[in-house]
Amino acid sequence: MQTLAVDIASTFIDDAAALVTGLGRAVLKLLMAPIDRIANACDIAGVLTERRATFRMWQANRSRARREGRRFSLLGRLSPFRHLAHLT
Repeated sequence: MQTLAVDIASTFIDDAAALVTGLGRAVLKLLMAPIDRIANACDIAGVLTERRATFRMWQANRSRARREGRRFSLLGRLSPFRHLAHLT
């Protein structure tokens, strides 16, 4: 059984990782905005918009597959049997 301290620590670590990831994406988007504007201005044939639409479709299918495969675990990431979850 997990203790409350371990549960709080793992939640804090997960939240900190999500915060760093979100800030990294925001900074990257801000830095890449001028390059994206130039690329969109030069995209005469519409290749970039087609590629983005295809990528978004692929990404949606991938996230749906992850959600369907997710199962609830009492121990979560600290379980010694987490690598055997695909066998159940």
